Amino acid sequence: MNHKLTLKEKVGYGMGDAAANLVWRGALAYLAVFYTDTFGITAAAAALLFLVVRLSDGVTDIIMGMIADRTQTKMGKFRPWILGSTPFLGLFMVLCFTTPELSYSGKLIYAYLTYIGLTLAYTVNNVPYSALMGVMTSDDRERTSLSGFRFAGAFLGGLLVMGCLPMLVELLGEGNNATGYQYTMWLFATLLVVLMCVTVFTTKERVTLQQASEPQNANPLSSVVGSGDQPSHAARSLASELMDLAKQLPLILIPLSTITAFFYYRNLITGVLFIVVIALTAIAVKQLTRRPESKNTRSQQDIIDLLSNKPWLILLGMGFLTMMFNGIKYGVIAYYFKYYMGNELLTGYFFIALLVVSIFGALATSKLATMFGRKKLFIIALLTSSLLTSAIYFVPQKSVSAIFILGCCAEFFAAILPTLFFSMLGDSADYSEYRTGRRATGLVYSAGSFVQKTGGGFAGALVLLVLGSYGYNGLDINTINQTLPGMKSLMSWIPALFGFAGAALICLYPLNDEKQKEVTQALLARRSEQPPISA
Repeated sequence: MNHKLTLKEKVGYGMGDAAANLVWRGALAYLAVFYTDTFGITAAAAALLFLVVRLSDGVTDIIMGMIADRTQTKMGKFRPWILGSTPFLGLFMVLCFTTPELSYSGKLIYAYLTYIGLTLAYTVNNVPYSALMGVMTSDDRERTSLSGFRFAGAFLGGLLVMGCLPMLVELLGEGNNATGYQYTMWLFATLLVVLMCVTVFTTKERVTLQQASEPQNANPLSSVVGSGDQPSHAARSLASELMDLAKQLPLILIPLSTITAFFYYRNLITGVLFIVVIALTAIAVKQLTRRPESKNTRSQQDIIDLLSNKPWLILLGMGFLTMMFNGIKYGVIAYYFKYYMGNELLTGYFFIALLVVSIFGALATSKLATMFGRKKLFIIALLTSSLLTSAIYFVPQKSVSAIFILGCCAEFFAAILPTLFFSMLGDSADYSEYRTGRRATGLVYSAGSFVQKTGGGFAGALVLLVLGSYGYNGLDINTINQTLPGMKSLMSWIPALFGFAGAALICLYPLNDEKQKEVTQALLARRSEQPPISA
C-alpha cells in the first residue's frame, strides 16, 4: 500500500491531465469569448449557460463517484471509465466549438446541448481519473509528488491549447474563425485520445481495501472490520443506492440553486431566499449526521461521512475559492489582451508564459511542501499570488513587460494551489477511513471535482456578468471602451479577493503534516493485519 511510484508511472499519470486540459483549459479560457464573439450569444445568456450547466454537472460528479467506487473489473475501478469515455470527450470538444447555421434560439439550444454533453463526458472521464491518484499509493508524500506530475501535465496540455489556439485558428481557418475553431478542436481531440491511452496503460490501482461499506462501529484504533451485528447492504443494487442518493441531493441542489439565483440576479428577494435556504440546510444536515448508523443505507452513510469530515469540508471551500481565483483570471485574459491591451496575439504568448511557469510551480510543490509543510505552503502561495495579482491594477495600460512579469510571478504560486488541493483530498479520504473504518475514494474526489467545476462555472459567469454590467457586446465595437475598467478589475483585485478569503479559510484546516503522518501509520498498521476487502 505504501508503494513508491516509478517515474514512468508518474509521467504516465500526468499525461492524463495533459489530455483533460486540452478540454478544461480550452473551454475555460476560450469558450466564453467564442460564444460572444464568434458564435453570437450575448454575454448575459452565456453567463446563465455556464451557471446552469455547471450546476447540473456537479450532481453528475457525485453520482459518477459512487458508480466508480462500486465498479469491479480486472483493470480496477477507475481506469475502465477513463478508457471508455475518452472518445466521447474528444467528440463533444469538437461539437462545442462548431458553428452551425441556426437562428439565435437554435444557437442557444445547440450551445446548451453540446456544453452539457461535454461536461457529462468530462465527468465520466475526470472523476475516475482524479480518484485514480488515491489508489495508486497510500504514501501521502508520493501523492504530493504524483500531484505535481499531474499538474505539470495539466499545464503542458493547457500550454498547447491556450498558447497555440489563436495561431491555429488563424492558420486553419484562413480568416474564418468558425472554421478555424472547428479544425483546431479536431486536432486537439486526436491528441487527447492518444494521451489518455498512455495514462490507462502505464498506471496501476493498488489500494483495494474496503470502501464505504455497511455501517460499522469503527474508531481510529480499531481494525477495519464490520461489527458483525449490522445489516449488510452489499446485496443492494446500484440502482437502489442511486435512488437513496437522489433523496439526499436536495441538500446540495437547493442551496446551489439559490446561490446561483442570487449570484445572477443580485436582488433583495434572492438574497433573503439564499439566507433562509442555507439556514434550513444546516439544520437538515445536522439532523442527518445524528442518525444512528444502523438506520442508514450505504449511500446515505457515504454522504454522512463526507458531511462530518472536517478536513474535506474545508478543502471543499478551498477548491471553490481557488477555482474562482484562477478561473476569473484565465476567463478574462482573452478579453484583456484583445481589447484593453489592443493586441489579440499577445493572448497566446501570455498563456504560454503562464503555463511554462506553472509547470515549474507544480513540479516544485513537493519540495516546497517538505520545507514548509503543505498547510503553511498553501497560505504562503495564496497570499503571495493574490498580492502580485492585485498589483496588476496599477500597471499602465501599454506596459506589456510589467504585465508579463507580474502575471508570471503570480502564476508560479497559483500553480501550487491545485497541486496541493488534489493531494490533500487523498488525505481527507485517509482521514475518513481512519475515523470511521470506511473509505469512498471516488466520492471524495468527485465532490472535490464538483466544487472545482462549480467554482469554474461561477468564475466564467462572473467575468461575463461584470462585462455585461458595463454594456459589453462582442458584436458591437462601440461598446468596448466602456467595458475596459471592468476588464482591468477582473484581471487584478477581483480574483485577489477570493485568494485572500482562501488564505483565511485554510488556517482552519486540522491536518498538519504531523497529524497526517499519524493517520498514515495507523492505516498501514490496520491494512497489514487485515486482508484486502473490495466493496
